Amino acid sequence: MTRKFDLTQRRARLAVRHHLAVPAATAEEAAGGVLALHATDPATVYLAARARLAGKDTAVEDLERALYTDRVLLRLLGMRRTMFVAGLEVAALIQAGCAPAVAAQQRKRLVKHLAEQGHPENVPDADRWLAEVERATVAALAARGQAPAQELAEAEPRLRQRLIMAKGKPYEAIGAITSRVLTQLGVDGRIVRGRPRGSWVSTQYHWATFDTWLPAGLADWEAPAARAELARRWLHAYGPAPAEDLRWWTGWTAGQVKQALAALDTVEVDLEGVPSGTGLALADDLEPVPAPGPWVALLPALDPTPMGWAARDWYVGEHRAALFDRSGNIGPTVWCDGRVVGAWAQRTDGEVRIGLLEDVGAEAKAAAEAEADRLSGWFGVVRVVPRFRTPLERELAG
Repeated sequence: MTRKFDLTQRRARLAVRHHLAVPAATAEEAAGGVLALHATDPATVYLAARARLAGKDTAVEDLERALYTDRVLLRLLGMRRTMFVAGLEVAALIQAGCAPAVAAQQRKRLVKHLAEQGHPENVPDADRWLAEVERATVAALAARGQAPAQELAEAEPRLRQRLIMAKGKPYEAIGAITSRVLTQLGVDGRIVRGRPRGSWVSTQYHWATFDTWLPAGLADWEAPAARAELARRWLHAYGPAPAEDLRWWTGWTAGQVKQALAALDTVEVDLEGVPSGTGLALADDLEPVPAPGPWVALLPALDPTPMGWAARDWYVGEHRAALFDRSGNIGPTVWCDGRVVGAWAQRTDGEVRIGLLEDVGAEAKAAAEAEADRLSGWFGVVRVVPRFRTPLERELAG
């Protein structure tokens, strides 16, 4: 008999395993519950951790200790060419199973742009030239221990080579290659982002060589084995789910997804909330997760939970147009018992305002408003504007 997973069970798993109804004790545990925290927008990391931690008030301190003192969390480029913060075990899987393809794609694009747009006298052989700049940059960083991009560009002037960014787009601009070279070195696993130069919402970082930052390195995985283990962990955190959701989340090819799943012991299950009606579950993870009590959560833009699946109707419902931008990036959301019921935004005066899209009852509404008040106080003087604005977030921000 095929096991059935209805929406109640899917939402129970989300609530418990993503630490939204059962808080995590540490920032590392909070990140592990969703495998990795989205870090494209620096504020997302802290807000996502806060939403999952038992000690919400000390989320910034807890996360910074895990990232920069204990170094049990690592910021790295991974799935879908997206920045994440992950525990070292998951980071090793990302670096082996996802980063090489991203690195190859990034390098090919950068070399092409250098060849087409660089001055011939400065970039006679784009591929060789880039390799020389990378070696010099790593050497300069090793000599300094840690340094921001500006200091590295002073030490290696070729980092100031200018290119046209987003040529032909409305946002076309001319800029130096500094950030692109540092990003390339990062995804190659040669350097790593350290502390931000400013507050926890800063987008500028100090850099360090990988072996300086993590002398013990990451666990060594062969790519196929790393992808299989990452798929297993994803199915535990986000499953049961269709293989198409795993392919979207990882950015792997169809062949890589098939190979990774073939290495696992999975079973097909009846799955409510997806067009096909079926999904995959780990064979040893078929027992129901007890539903937690009522809960609400205010999750940030690009939070890993709502960005965890390609098929989102089972938790977004009819609210997609109000909550996502045109590129599929979700804004800040209000959750109630495993589904999105509204959005929130921080106004310029610091107040966090919520907007509900459906009637959730008096108790849930009061709980969401109370959490908004707590979040307002927690922000203090910090102001956060999501990198990708969404219709309802803009409206609430005023």
